[in-house]
Amino acid sequence: MSERTITSLTNPTVKAVRALHMRKTRQETGLFLVEGLKSIVEALDLGHAPRTILYGAKADHPLLTRAIAAAAEAIEVNTAILEKVSRRDNPQMVLGVFEQAHSTLETADPRDATCWVALEAVRDPGNLGTIIRTADAAGCGGVILVGDCCDPYSVEAVRATMGSIFATPIIRAPTADFLDWRQRWPGAVIGASLAATNDFRSAPYRAPNLILMGNEQSGLTPELASACDVLVKIPMRGRADSLNLAVATGVMIYAVTA
Repeated sequence: MSERTITSLTNPTVKAVRALHMRKTRQETGLFLVEGLKSIVEALDLGHAPRTILYGAKADHPLLTRAIAAAAEAIEVNTAILEKVSRRDNPQMVLGVFEQAHSTLETADPRDATCWVALEAVRDPGNLGTIIRTADAAGCGGVILVGDCCDPYSVEAVRATMGSIFATPIIRAPTADFLDWRQRWPGAVIGASLAATNDFRSAPYRAPNLILMGNEQSGLTPELASACDVLVKIPMRGRADSLNLAVATGVMIYAVTA
């Protein structure tokens, strides 16, 4: 582990870490940015060591000492650099750079958990991060991203996971590959749809359950909806005609795992 101090906003390392806000850079490097000591320690607890730690001069915590010792490179920086890298006026005092971890459909064992989540074409990184965190909290086996989804390793998505990005397997799959894999699913496949007639509270769940949720605006495509054993809806009793995707997914997860 090497330690040094950087004070220049134009330092190449600062530029490289800041560039992780861009999806292209994350794809090219296989790295992503994590904000906050809590999430970094969560990573350490799960066996993920940071490539780089950036920390403020005023940061002082026993867990920071542990994080610095685990990092390949630890750099003390000023608040201006933390603000520039995080793109926030009130930044976390500790930032970490980690390697992305990818799981595959081939290595996913449905019987590892009673519930899994599949998301089709999810677009909002905040929704995705919140769903990953909820899946972790409920003990789900993993989150499968079907088709063209937003990046789970974007700063916004990772921020919303609150460290669960390290605890929950994330799988990306083209639609055709997912549909082929779904044919071998040993339990129930449940899709959420406003057009469904089955109430989510009385659906025929059968573990391991695979919950399939659609895009924020358009819901499940007909192709994915037809792959479900049953379609269910969450009743709307007020004026709102739908729930936020992350909220609806959370309701479904706990309906299945309760």
